[in-house]
Amino acid sequence: MTTDLVLFWVPALVALIATLMVITRKNASRALIYLVVSLLAVAVIFFVLGAPFAAALEVVVYAGAIVVLFLFVVMMLNLGRSSVLRETRWLQPGMWAFPFILVFVLAIVMFNVFAGSGDETKGQEVGPKAVGAELFGPYLLAVELAGFLLLAALVGAYHLGRRYLEERREEAG
Repeated sequence: MTTDLVLFWVPALVALIATLMVITRKNASRALIYLVVSLLAVAVIFFVLGAPFAAALEVVVYAGAIVVLFLFVVMMLNLGRSSVLRETRWLQPGMWAFPFILVFVLAIVMFNVFAGSGDETKGQEVGPKAVGAELFGPYLLAVELAGFLLLAALVGAYHLGRRYLEERREEAG
């Protein structure tokens, strides 16, 4: 197996394993940790294929902003007195071991890409101008609809969390 195939298939395998862990976790916070690992693996794949700007967008937009939005929703829906105890259980060191191993594998792949001669990224370079032309050209409607969908999800989560908090106050009072 050549170096190019290893640099592609290792992050692909990490993305597959992390995505399966997202689907099978019962705890939403743990699933979000694996979602971040999966999105980072996809970013590594973009970088290896010669799209560093798309890789940066993957990290900033998806692994950063979208997962933070999901985390806020999870935090808003987990209101109540037992939330401190629940958060203490979430922060156990053992839960971070497997995601750390997956991210460490991705770091090794990226180190090999940076330490190599540069021939590993043989794909066509995709720059910011090309991404912007595609996003705000033929896909403008899809981008705007995705933005409205995320806004609606945030407003809906806020109202669900607020209603839940009001019900808790009525029960306590």
